[in-house]
Amino acid sequence: MEAWIDSLLLLLALPKFGLSTVFIVSLISATLLPLGSEPAVFGLVKLNPELFWPAVLVATAGNTIGGAISWWMGYGAEKAYEHVTHHAASDHKALALLRRFGAKACLLSWLPVVGDPLCAVAGWLRLPFWPCVAYMAVGKFLRYLVITAGLLWVFPGQFGP
Repeated sequence: MEAWIDSLLLLLALPKFGLSTVFIVSLISATLLPLGSEPAVFGLVKLNPELFWPAVLVATAGNTIGGAISWWMGYGAEKAYEHVTHHAASDHKALALLRRFGAKACLLSWLPVVGDPLCAVAGWLRLPFWPCVAYMAVGKFLRYLVITAGLLWVFPGQFGP
């Protein structure tokens, strides 16, 4: 069983497949689907330490694109809500707080549980798209950098052969 797991990890860690896997997992995990991409990034980097920066950058790109998709989902949901109800959504304290911080609130898109919905709410509020994406990218990059480096520090050494 252990040999099978090692061979599977080696297959997924090949630069040819590993980075694309990290990208897809990171993109999907940034939508409203509950999936964590950090184990995929950590596993790839553990098996291929030379891919630390490419893995962090690819994960950031995938996660940021996923956040942008969530922004557009929120934007579309708000448009559909207005179309069906014929009036704008009522304001809540949380929405007013996000509106006050504007696109900078997307810097918190790296947070677990609330980060992905935050991107959708930014679209719902029609916060400016490109500034939101830029703040998402910064927050997500810092998350991957800190978590991956921290895990490598906590679990030193090489896995596999």
